[in-house]
Amino acid sequence: MAMLHAVRVYLGSDHAGFELKVFLVEHLTSLGHDVVDVGPDVFDTDDDYPPFCIATARRVVADPGSLGVVIGGSGNGEQISANKVVGCRAALAWSTETAGLAREHNDAQVVGIGARMHSPAEAGEIVEAFLATPFSGGERHSRRIRQISDFETTGEPPPISAS
Repeated sequence: MAMLHAVRVYLGSDHAGFELKVFLVEHLTSLGHDVVDVGPDVFDTDDDYPPFCIATARRVVADPGSLGVVIGGSGNGEQISANKVVGCRAALAWSTETAGLAREHNDAQVVGIGARMHSPAEAGEIVEAFLATPFSGGERHSRRIRQISDFETTGEPPPISAS
């Protein structure tokens, strides 16, 4: 997949995603991206994903235009952790299509990847699709993102349509 432009990419994982994170750091660097490894720095079977995934999401939110990748066994807990950071939209992707749609329709800044679900080559393709796909900017997508952001800041859910 052709890269549209180089971006800063923050990556965080737990022990289950450690080897894939190391692969992706090297792979994305070779493609010209500005890669920041948020950790862990060493393989530790007793580490927990929330600290690394929350730190990754916080760095992405604080660095507009950057994107992030959180990696674990399934990617589920990692994506959930990233979504607890105010302003972060993280999506679990299991194909290039779901990765692209996360960017195109949801303007996701972080993608969750399951290291036990994909080979390194497959994961690389999924992450490349995520990084290469811009947000469409479509009105309906922007409206929905605003509704989520408003709920996040006010705690008030959007009204349910009568139709």
